Formats: sequence, C-alpha cells, structure tokens
Amino acid sequence: MNVNWSEIKPNDGESPVCYSNRMGELYTETVTTTFKKFNGQFFTPIAIARFMSKQITSPLSDSISILDPGCGAAILSCGAIEYLTLNTKIKNIKLVTYETDINLIPVLERVLEYTKIWGALHNVNIEYSIYNTDFILSNYSVLYPNMVYNTNDSEKFDLIISNPPYFKLSKEDMRVKAAQCIIDGQPNIYSIFMAISTLLLTAQGQMIYITPRSFTSGRYFRLFRNFLLKHIQIEFIHLFNTRKNTFSKDNILQETLVIKCSPKQQENNHITLSYSEELNDLDAPKTKTIEQEEIIDLSSKEQIIHLPKNTEDEKLIRLFKSWDGNLNKYHIQISTGPVVAFRSKELLEEKFGANVAPLYWLHNVTKMVAVHPIDLEDKNKKQFIRIDKNAISTLLPNKNYVLLRRFSSKDDNSRLIAAPYFGNAAICPYVGIENKLNYIYRPKGHLNRMEVMGIAALLNSTLFDNYFRTFNGNVNVSATELREMPMPPLIVIESIGKELISVNDFSIKNVNYIVNKYFNII
Repeated sequence: MNVNWSEIKPNDGESPVCYSNRMGELYTETVTTTFKKFNGQFFTPIAIARFMSKQITSPLSDSISILDPGCGAAILSCGAIEYLTLNTKIKNIKLVTYETDINLIPVLERVLEYTKIWGALHNVNIEYSIYNTDFILSNYSVLYPNMVYNTNDSEKFDLIISNPPYFKLSKEDMRVKAAQCIIDGQPNIYSIFMAISTLLLTAQGQMIYITPRSFTSGRYFRLFRNFLLKHIQIEFIHLFNTRKNTFSKDNILQETLVIKCSPKQQENNHITLSYSEELNDLDAPKTKTIEQEEIIDLSSKEQIIHLPKNTEDEKLIRLFKSWDGNLNKYHIQISTGPVVAFRSKELLEEKFGANVAPLYWLHNVTKMVAVHPIDLEDKNKKQFIRIDKNAISTLLPNKNYVLLRRFSSKDDNSRLIAAPYFGNAAICPYVGIENKLNYIYRPKGHLNRMEVMGIAALLNSTLFDNYFRTFNGNVNVSATELREMPMPPLIVIESIGKELISVNDFSIKNVNYIVNKYFNII
C-alpha cells in the first residue's frame, strides 16, 4: 500500500494529537505485523498520550526543550505540546525527535509541520528537528563521562517523553556493546533508551516514559536498576490492571507502566502510585502517595521495585519485609533444571527401563502435585532419560525437591506453580529435570518432608502469588528473585508442612487456609 502523505491533510480544527494518531494508523496499514515486531514499533494510543502529557510539571520559564527518542508518528510530542500550550504560559518550544524508520519520516514531517502551524495559532513558537539515526548510537557516550571520547557537550532537555521500542537485543548488537556498563545478560532495548535519557536531563528536567514493567525486578535488569536509581528519583508510577487493553491494536500482552522521574538532587521519599483498570478510566485513576522505602530497598543488591495496586498489596509488602529469612539463609538453593531437551535428544526414552531415569517437564508439575508420567500431546517430549556417561552431568541425585515452573501462561491465574517431589517416587539413583523447571534443594544434605511440603505450600498460596506480582511483571519466574524473596522462619515453614501432611488434604483451598492462618489473614 503506497500512500502520498502530502495528500493526507489535517481536518479543520483537528488537534495535533488526533492528526498524529490518524497518520500513525494509516502508516501501520502499510507495514506488516512482522516488521512492527522486529522494530519494536507499537504506537501509543491517544488516551495514553494525553495521560502522559498531564503528568508534565509546568516549566519555570516560558521556554522548554523537549526530546522524543523513537518518536514514531510523534503522538507523544504532540500531546506534550498541546498540554503545554493550553495549560501553561509557554511561548517557545524546541523539539528534538529521533526515528530510525525511514518510511516514517514523511509522516513525521507532516505531523510536526502541522503542529508548528497549530502552535503559531496559539501564540507559541515551535522549532523542531528530526534525526533519522539511532538514538542509542548517537548518544551512548553520556554513559561514559570520564572517557576520552566524551566531550560532555551533549544537549540537555527540560522534558523527555517516550514510548521506546521494546525488543531483546543480541549480545553482538552494536547498541549492547555501546551500553555495556548497564547490561548483564540479554537486554531489552527500552532500558538503554531510559538509561541514556536520565543523563540528558537538565537539572530541573523531567522524564516520562511508558515501558514494560519488566525492569522492576530480575537479574538481567539489576545493573540498569542500580544505574537508574543512582541518577534519578521516581516521582510517579501508573499501573494498568490489564495486559490486553493498553496496546490492543498491536495485540501486545506485555504489562506496561508509565513512570515519571527527575534528576536525583535531594532525597525525595515520596512516590505517587496511580492505578487504572484499563484505558477508559484513565481520566479518574486511583492514586496514593507512598514512602519510597516502602517499595524500594536502596540498600539491597537487587533494588527490586515493588508496585502495590491496593491496600492489600501494601499490607503484603509490609508482612514480607518483616521476615528476615530467605532460602539462602536456610542453606537452601534454587537452580534451573539442567536437562536441555534439544541437546539431549539421543538420550531421551519413551519408557522406563534399566539404566533409565524419569524426566520431569513443565507439564508434569501442577499446584502441589508432580505427576509422572503423564499423557502429553507432544510425543517428542519423552519422559525418561538414559543414564550414561553423556547424561550423568545433567542428572540430579534422586532426593527430595520442590519443583517450580519457570514460566506461567500470560493469562494464568497464578504465577507460582510448584509441586513437592520426593525421592521415593522412583526406584532410581537419578532424576532428570528439564530446563523449563526450577528446582529447590539443600546442596549439603536434604530437605525433609515437612520442609518440602511447607515450601511448596507457601509458593502455591495466594499470599505468595500476590506478593510475587507486586514486583514481577513477567511470565518468567526467576531463580534470582526467589533466592532473595523474604521467607518466614524455617520453623514456621516446617509447621505448615507438618499440618498439611497430618490432614492429608493438599487442595489449594486447604493450602490457602493453613498458610493464611499462620499469618492471621483469615
């Protein structure tokens, strides 16, 4: 579909935001879903653009500089300009935009030219620049202020507003190499956009982003969180209670948030948390001001950001913070299943026999129950593995474990799905655990039955699942996060396990009843 963009004119009295949105929708019809996904190109809906603009603090002077990296059809730039023009005493706006998609440049030029005309009609002078270059590669030197090649003359901005691209980068990508100081593992490009932006703010600047909430926890984002919280203070976070509605046109199920930050100067211990069910109630979100220390422990190595959505979540966070135990302190470890199926194809067997061990897949684990073998539609998922010299390094001693799914379905009712596994389940010296499962164990010794049942019960409980959701916005269940997660005293864990064993009722209803009883939540 070829479009002559010069022929797509604004309607009489049309706002810049609406014109940008219309142009953006037309543009998306000219590219494939594959193209958009490859480029992380998800255009911002009007409701979110206007909501983000409302978070702008009025500038102290009548002039402002704005940066929109990865601007798409510039709906966020238009939203910011509209808001500033109609709600403040602004007279001069300098806008800088970055967009790598060459096909979007004619769209961008039409939208910004119209925005400039619209601004003039409201007595606001707007000057804009469009850079058809990569934002990261053009600005990464700010991450290395002490390096010889950094001239420290990067332009600073009073406002940075962005819906950056979202996709993972390979280790060989030039942008990963350019931002190595904030990267540990496989990064998502949006975090590099955010990191660079923090260093492009003026002293009184403000940065407003809409991103996945995945950066709030997890090992791969730890360096980024440490960097971010060192350089900025979070003023505002908005949460959406649905995955399906935020970017529904692009069928995006990633959990997203809107975050507003400013350069770190003096300690600001207050963060405003905002919350809406979906887009149609953005005009009247629920808000609450909370102490920073209640949701971020800046003294910890992980610096996980908890995001409570209601009073119950806040109570949960306080309860968990009152516990000073965790798996490591109890000499208990969590690791990822060592059997990678595609690397072990020749070792997999369909039936049990001599020199064969059971192999547990994600599908063998449901809440409080590990069943083996089971009927699987995928016949390639053979549920036994041969014990020989090629497999021995990936097999585990057949002893007591808690098995935990590493992934949950996007619309699963629970993030945490765990089952007790007892070594007497198979007459075999070894057991195989596939890579999509985590397993919890005591490296020097063994977990007793009460510990296994107690840990499994806690992880399966609504109490733990709700707490886990306050900091984890992924479908991934990270071993790193679980190692650090607060746990009640070991004697309490064993007591929960003992009571479950004594009543011989392992239903989730009974698990929740017993767990809640121990923490006075009935």
